[in-house]
Amino acid sequence: MISDGEGEFLVKLARNAIETYITHKKIINIPDDVNPSLKEEMGAFVTLNRDGDLRGCIGYPEPVKPLAQAVVEVAISAATQDPRFPPVTATELEEIQVEVSVLTKPELVEVGKPAEYLEKVEVGRDGLIVEKGMYRGLLLPQVPVEWNWDIGDFLANTCIKAGLSPDCWLEEGVKLYSFQSQIFSE
Repeated sequence: MISDGEGEFLVKLARNAIETYITHKKIINIPDDVNPSLKEEMGAFVTLNRDGDLRGCIGYPEPVKPLAQAVVEVAISAATQDPRFPPVTATELEEIQVEVSVLTKPELVEVGKPAEYLEKVEVGRDGLIVEKGMYRGLLLPQVPVEWNWDIGDFLANTCIKAGLSPDCWLEEGVKLYSFQSQIFSE
């Protein structure tokens, strides 16, 4: 995927995007000399934490934009548009920790029967997207590790995130996608 140096650059870029937007209401430009690998389309999430607690998390699960541009956009959104939280204020900026997750393209997990998901998905390696009709929920790979979930808990909580019943992954017509991520943080 990307190097540690590129990951550090993305974290600084996300921090700069958030600070510039909150203090000046301006969206920063991507530097012209950005590494070509950061111009490739990739999925990305920016997670904000304050005192160890989630303060915002938004991203693009699919590779729909050049990575550096995606990071700028989702960083600003994580700070100002996460419906679970009020917008980050200028006085909070020093207390916020920025984390950037760079995602592989989600792949459909193919199984003969739903019970096989328990063997095909690995906690700590995979992130999950559960999809049924118009409902869709995503959890990053680090979430089940942080909450000490087993695979059953991970599947159930991804279903809940989608607004579905915890055992929806066992139902006909439910699609499960997995992806991996590289995580970089301050």
